[in-house]
Amino acid sequence: MRLPVDELVRKYKDNLFRAAFSICRNTEDAEDVVQDTYIQYMDSSRQFESEEHIKAWLLRTAINKSKNTVRSFWRRNRVDIGEYLEEIPFPEPEDRQLVEAVMSLPQPYRIVIHLYYQEDYPVKDIARILNIPAGTVKSRLARGRKILKAILRED
Repeated sequence: MRLPVDELVRKYKDNLFRAAFSICRNTEDAEDVVQDTYIQYMDSSRQFESEEHIKAWLLRTAINKSKNTVRSFWRRNRVDIGEYLEEIPFPEPEDRQLVEAVMSLPQPYRIVIHLYYQEDYPVKDIARILNIPAGTVKSRLARGRKILKAILRED
């Protein structure tokens, strides 16, 4: 099964952007990752089982591309996320606090927290997307929540 790219862009661009942004912590890099993900889909001749399989593949590809972006020499020597967060209007002060807390998590926890709470994936699907055991996903979620709790208590 293959779907037209314009349909996938319309449906999943925000999901892919949020996943990429949670890793890259930078709007421009996240947008580049999303674009590169769709380009890879167009170049691929892979057939998918279902639309959910396509979405999972797109997310996994975006996550991998985001990790590669973060590891690059040029990216490691750039400005932090703080500048971007200053530009975003938050309806409630607690919203900004929560986003800052999540973005301060180490990457493995940040990714599973994002997929679980933002994308509403169950643990089993997150494990498949990240290619890790379900137990690892559960422990990362638990540790991520524990760290978030500690960060939010400090504030």
